[in-house]
Amino acid sequence: MLGSVKKSAVTTILYAAMALTASAASVQPAPPWQRVHLTHDSIAYDFPVYANHPLDGDLSKIEQIVVIQHGILRNGAAYYAAGLSFLNDSGIDPDQVLLLAPNFPAKADLVKGFERMPLWYAGGEHNWADGDDSVNPPYRISSLQVLDDLLQKLTDKDSLPRLRRVTLAGHSAGAQMMQRYAALNNIDEGLRSRGIALRYVIANPSSYLYFTPERPQGAGFAPYDSVQCAAYNQYRYGMQNVVPYGQGRSGMALFQRYAQRQITYLLGANDNDPNHSNLDKRCGAEAQGPSRLQRGLAYQRYERHLAGAALPLVRSEYEVIGVGHDQAGMFGSQCGRAALFGNDGPGTGLGSGAVCRPAPGGG
Repeated sequence: MLGSVKKSAVTTILYAAMALTASAASVQPAPPWQRVHLTHDSIAYDFPVYANHPLDGDLSKIEQIVVIQHGILRNGAAYYAAGLSFLNDSGIDPDQVLLLAPNFPAKADLVKGFERMPLWYAGGEHNWADGDDSVNPPYRISSLQVLDDLLQKLTDKDSLPRLRRVTLAGHSAGAQMMQRYAALNNIDEGLRSRGIALRYVIANPSSYLYFTPERPQGAGFAPYDSVQCAAYNQYRYGMQNVVPYGQGRSGMALFQRYAQRQITYLLGANDNDPNHSNLDKRCGAEAQGPSRLQRGLAYQRYERHLAGAALPLVRSEYEVIGVGHDQAGMFGSQCGRAALFGNDGPGTGLGSGAVCRPAPGGG
């Protein structure tokens, strides 16, 4: 299975509150989800999101958008509630921030009212975290395309004239999705050319997208043994049979572009259990390392291996001390909240979360 957040929504929200203020009173309840209307290739569809402002209301004061992506449980409400508590603690004016938690629905989520929308399988094939297409006719749309359509809608200068920054954050399966989106999307440079900084925050994914057949071997990198794992370089792990959304560029061409995108990697220092119940243990993932922490550190070294001396990397890389596989602990940490909301607020509340240190894999 993909990595996931095993806590219940209530436990996650309480953990977020304790991490920030040692009091559950600071946590705000999630509002009812909103049905946002999106368009792709002249085809209209609806999609559910949680947000701190009505998306059909006045967004003219918004200066930054923060998207926080749920994990395999598809519990957007819990991620939204935790993110809102971090925002309220930051000292930043919430009227200037659009906090958004998309909720990619599976058939099991129809009880939440997510009808007449694209649906994905909860796991396995056609999984939203991989960028696969939705599975219910008449919709056939990649989950990564949904992010494109959402960003295109929300970065309209007529509606959000003061918008300067968009941050896309994911934990666990949500981080797998955001890492692949950061590598494959074709809208990043266009947004930056319009004066909108696009940033990605990737926390504790079970695996990463490799751009070449190399995998960690000792202190270096070399092609993996295909006899041991014939599918190790298949997408989601490598560049073979990439989803249609990401086709059209070679692996190295994608990496050269990816290197210039602004990415923050967050790794839980305690997310180091090779037997974690929800760690991806397929051989393609095992080829990247035994645990999420080791896979993340190895991937940071891999990026430097590919970049060499000539290609600069736009990166921030941290370990979150004392935190394992928990979204509230990761995003509520000092570096987590700084990555989500930036350091430019009057009081970022950086003293109340878990301590971070530069990740050794980045050195």
